[in-house]
Amino acid sequence: MTIEATLGTSTVRDPGSGEGPGAARVPGGASASGSSWLLCGGCKTMIYGRRFDRAGRVCADCGWHGPLTADARLDLLLDPGSRREIDVLAIDGDPLGFVDSRPYPDRLRAARAATGLHDGAVAVRGTIEGNPVVVVVMDFRFLGGSLGAAVGEVFTRGAEVALRERTPLITVTASGGARMQEGAIALMQMAKTSQALGQLDEAGILTVSIITDPTFGGVAASFATLADVIIAEPRARLGFAGRRVIEQTIRQVLPDDFQTAEFLQTHGVVDIISPRRELRPALGRLLSVSSRRDDGIPRQQFRAGGAILTDIADLPERDAWESVRAARRLGRPSTLDYIDMILEDFTELRGDRMSADCPALVAGLGRLDGIPVAVIGTQKGHTADELRHRNFGMPTPSGYRKSARVMRLAAKLGLPVITLIDTAGAYPGREAEEQAQAVAIAENLRLMAGLAVPVVAVVTGEGGSGGALALAFADRVLMCANAVYSVISAEGCASILWKDPAAAPRAAAALRVNSRELLRLGIVDGVIPEPDGGADTDPAAAAAALRAALRTCLADLTPLDQMTLVTRRRTRFRQFGVPTTSDAPGSSDETTMADETTIPDVTTAHTAQTQPQPAQLETTTEAHR
Repeated sequence: MTIEATLGTSTVRDPGSGEGPGAARVPGGASASGSSWLLCGGCKTMIYGRRFDRAGRVCADCGWHGPLTADARLDLLLDPGSRREIDVLAIDGDPLGFVDSRPYPDRLRAARAATGLHDGAVAVRGTIEGNPVVVVVMDFRFLGGSLGAAVGEVFTRGAEVALRERTPLITVTASGGARMQEGAIALMQMAKTSQALGQLDEAGILTVSIITDPTFGGVAASFATLADVIIAEPRARLGFAGRRVIEQTIRQVLPDDFQTAEFLQTHGVVDIISPRRELRPALGRLLSVSSRRDDGIPRQQFRAGGAILTDIADLPERDAWESVRAARRLGRPSTLDYIDMILEDFTELRGDRMSADCPALVAGLGRLDGIPVAVIGTQKGHTADELRHRNFGMPTPSGYRKSARVMRLAAKLGLPVITLIDTAGAYPGREAEEQAQAVAIAENLRLMAGLAVPVVAVVTGEGGSGGALALAFADRVLMCANAVYSVISAEGCASILWKDPAAAPRAAAALRVNSRELLRLGIVDGVIPEPDGGADTDPAAAAAALRAALRTCLADLTPLDQMTLVTRRRTRFRQFGVPTTSDAPGSSDETTMADETTIPDVTTAHTAQTQPQPAQLETTTEAHR
């Protein structure tokens, strides 16, 4: 019996050695460890090689993910028998005549002999759970997976094949950074690969990056982090500068989990952390909702669903304050409850790719009646602990930026967008203001105004102020029967104008916050009926009504071309507050922009009659809050 010690995840060998972090010394780069015993790079316990290999090179005790060769990685990801090589120009140069302890060509020859690879990446076609893909995989054993001209060409060639064949591109990264032996030529590969991804964005082709340990430097600052979706293996490290460089440069003590997948998900960079055994199914779900036609319209059309109330005569008059109380009941279905009941194959996407992942806002891709959609919604919760964790459903700037990221992805892939709104408003905290809460909301409004896919918004509970409107600039705006929607909370209005929070019922009545009044004003296009007693008395029935209403709206909207969608949406919001032509002063031959286009299938209230305010209601602005 032989014992082979492996390296821990915090150590990287000399890039010229052909061995990666935690890699067993297997001649020729074979993935199998034979009958040897290995030392886990995580918990440092002994691992039997064959058992380790059967587990996908994952430690059964601590979950540490050992490195994989490019071939082993492709075997893990692709459907058996689907792999087909992509021809790539074999680049074999020494542009600088570089010599350190040995000439660069000698290092290349040694790495090729040790790994059986021409360079540090390979590109192939294949399928994942039946979905065609192009996959580019890096191999850390080859000079530390460094990014040089050959690796840049492999990636770019893979991206070009994906572009030509309109196939999703998946990249698996493992790299110490740019290859120093090629100098500025290696640096230019960052621009070359980023440009290739930009072309896939323009063509509406899904890109996915799988981060393995380690991914640093020029790779991290180019194609590894530019993908639509970033998936990382547990505790995989990702960063521009390495931990040691940072500590030596700025003399700071960094947290133990610094630059790990878990750290980066909290800070808004990583969408999904997936163990290896779950990776192929996760990719299969994601790929199944990414297909689109060249014209951006989904391949299938929605069938009309159930009734949406569009006549105020169908809605009983109701006390406004009672509506507020009903909308706030903790038992009402949340966004995640509705997602679980009406969507299939939902994949949640996290983070704003800037600073954080806001738990008050949920976003992702799934299928409604088998048809791919993007869903975004605020999330409150049902218990005290969940309410605190979800920030009581009040999104921070990172939440609105996350929603904008997913909306852009939906537009890229041609997927309808559904938003579910239940929030008292955007989070009113110091940190939110420091991170430009107002800018985040304004940017969402501008983005949604021009989003070239169908957008349906539903106020399921509270619709509070601009924090709700930031998700409600839509082609169709609906409300659940017991929901409310207002410029300010009833309590806030009472505190400002009546100087008494106890006047909230009076303020609610004055603000006309319930579904009947908002339908009359044309703020919403229709009302979704709720079960007797409210959505919380029968969540399944409430979800069925929501599904039917969404189907009805999307059946109307998905056949429309992009220009018609955007024009009608902009016209809908352009005319709010503008009197009808017959009411407007001035010459009859003067036509305003709001009069030029009509919106089909909505109530006549879209002329947006202005509602007189009660005499005691003073003019106010949000600044008074």
